[in-house]
Amino acid sequence: MTGTEAMLKNALAAEAELLDVAEDPWTGFERRERTHKRNRRAGLAAVAALLAAAGGVQAGVVPLPGWAPAVQVAGFGAVLGDDPIRGSLAGDKTFLEGLRREIKDIQDPGETWRITDRRKIKFVYAADVGRSRLALALVPLRYGFLEDRALVWYEGEAGAAPAEMVESGRVDGGEPVVTSLLARSDGPGRLVVVAPTGSSVAVSQGFRYTPEGRVEHNPAQAQPAGTGLAELTLPPSPIPPEVTVTVTSGPDTLYQGGAGGGWGSSSDSNPQDVSEATVEKALGDRDFDRAALRSWVNQSIRDARLVAAGTAVTVRWTGTVSGQPAALITLQPEGGGVLAYALHGGADSYRQDLRLLLPAKGAAQRPIAWRMRADGAEDRTDQVIVTAPAGTRKLTLQVGGAAPVPVTLDATGGGVTAVPPFAEARVTAYGKNGSVLGTTPVPPFETDMGGLPGDTIKTRVVG
Repeated sequence: MTGTEAMLKNALAAEAELLDVAEDPWTGFERRERTHKRNRRAGLAAVAALLAAAGGVQAGVVPLPGWAPAVQVAGFGAVLGDDPIRGSLAGDKTFLEGLRREIKDIQDPGETWRITDRRKIKFVYAADVGRSRLALALVPLRYGFLEDRALVWYEGEAGAAPAEMVESGRVDGGEPVVTSLLARSDGPGRLVVVAPTGSSVAVSQGFRYTPEGRVEHNPAQAQPAGTGLAELTLPPSPIPPEVTVTVTSGPDTLYQGGAGGGWGSSSDSNPQDVSEATVEKALGDRDFDRAALRSWVNQSIRDARLVAAGTAVTVRWTGTVSGQPAALITLQPEGGGVLAYALHGGADSYRQDLRLLLPAKGAAQRPIAWRMRADGAEDRTDQVIVTAPAGTRKLTLQVGGAAPVPVTLDATGGGVTAVPPFAEARVTAYGKNGSVLGTTPVPPFETDMGGLPGDTIKTRVVG
């Protein structure tokens, strides 16, 4: 690939990101269809409730006769329900039949989804993994006139009897990939991934922020090809571990993302909480709410999946946003890139406005800007907050290919300007004699804040 072709490819990729559309149309379709499914379920429930109000059927006050027709909740087919049961307990008919009898109706707020027919419960997976006994079942459910299916995890200690198994999580019955993670700070944990038979699973544990401003995930461990299954023991972790699961079927990626589950610790202290001394040092002589800043730093460290020890904390700017205290904070793990976080609000109620991974070199000389959503809502506005590095004599904003315009800075070293929500823009800081201190793109609005900052082009400076 020539230099011109590479530049064109990068430019088109960046432009595609700014369009704010799903990278994978099928993934977006699945997400939208599940949203539609929930909406249809709510709508159908409302209609059915009206039709059955006189008899109290939909509310469950009066049992629905078995012969009464049900409305099928529209959605995807149960992909995992077509496969034979997998796991070390797949052949333990005594345990599975005992668990079938023990499975309870699903209790949701204001709803009880009852099991329609225990004979139709389909076990997908059952095994002892590490200290846990796990079973995944596709359960047929009914709420008034509505029918649906859910994939439900049941869990107990290794060797647990059916009566000792409890529900530990559930997802839509149409999900093609289901995960269960349990990590601990004081002992080994476990991870189970169940995907369609014939698919392959790979699992990556851990990552680092490189000094060049990228996220580098540890090499993935490939599980036995074609089994659609991963059963791993996880090492003790002082904080919730970063685990990435990738499921492929031939050239297609069925799933790539984190693993659902939990993490526990017996310690009274949290390695992700900074000390008061760290906050005081970072603030210096600034007059600012110490409790709020400490809360924000702790939250930022958690979001970045870092620990406080060895992470340098810097307060780049403090001011006011939407009439509330605001700050721009940077975090830098030892030998890594720089993470910028902007927040505003108070100690207990605040909003994260920015998270951005920067290359370590020149990070302190970069101006940083972020787009604002409407106060108390998710609506995108054209308001942009801009902060300048120390020594700035002039700051400019360039929107698209238009000529740069100056940004007026206040006494805090920050300013407010306007950029159309989907327009590309960048800010540049100038020092003495017109020398350029640094230039930084204005990041686009982030639509999914569940992953690591820097994992997508929307949360990093480098392409």
